[in-house]
Amino acid sequence: MNPIGLISMQYARPFTAEHFPLFGKMKQLGFDFVELLVPEKGELDLKETRRALSDAGLDVVLAARVNLERNLSSDDPAAHQAGVDYLRYAADCAAALEAPIVGGPLTGNPLVFAGRPPAPVSEQERLARKERCVAGLKAAGDHAESVGVKLAVEPLNRFESDVLCTTLQAMELLDAVDHPAVGVMLDTFHMHMEESSIPEAIRLAGSRLIHFQANENHRGFPGTGATDWVAVCRALHEVGYQGPISLEPFRRNDDRFGVPFAQWRAPHEDESERLAASVEFMRSHLSLTRYRR
Repeated sequence: MNPIGLISMQYARPFTAEHFPLFGKMKQLGFDFVELLVPEKGELDLKETRRALSDAGLDVVLAARVNLERNLSSDDPAAHQAGVDYLRYAADCAAALEAPIVGGPLTGNPLVFAGRPPAPVSEQERLARKERCVAGLKAAGDHAESVGVKLAVEPLNRFESDVLCTTLQAMELLDAVDHPAVGVMLDTFHMHMEESSIPEAIRLAGSRLIHFQANENHRGFPGTGATDWVAVCRALHEVGYQGPISLEPFRRNDDRFGVPFAQWRAPHEDESERLAASVEFMRSHLSLTRYRR
């Protein structure tokens, strides 16, 4: 059965040592691992974090945080190199925490969260962006492989990236990178916007899928939205996916006019019951969809 985890942003951002007791709570709710954001330097003591994870019996994967200053896609050589250096740093953090994967929008070029509107680019620049991403992922992939970590590149929706938005684009990129330490992660929240068929996109990713985020179309708790989880889980079985599955149900129960859903908000109520139900929901679907009848 696939391990099921919870992103640390469910509780806090940034996630620091004061939040370590939450590791035990996650384990009690039925989660197998936590998806931590790659800590900024000085944010977490990696040895203490590893010890706290071990004490709670919880595994870990990491989620990268890119920005315009560390950006593989950038035509600014300094920003591009900073993007490569950041992924190397992220891989080192993962190795220290015994996390097998660093995932996220590793290609960079964030949009809405960077306050940058999308703009058309020339064909020459489009191809140059691809070349820069390929070169950066190859270099970062070499380092990740040397420390026993894999990098999982995530396509984002059109409002969050103007470089990598679909699984098909990710396959083109991975074909060019051609590195054993670089794979793809898929997030059903983004896939709802950009894929004509989520199950078909999973099948397209196939064996190169190394991390999966199971999220509703509205980022709520699994089973409360429009996702066809039977079809999704069957597709995961068809491609033989046995890797981690993260949940990110951090859309809060707050529908007041003018509340900015795009921005992370801290929890304002105890969501434990719904989180535990979400784990069981995913486990039951993964179990039952092994069978066709």
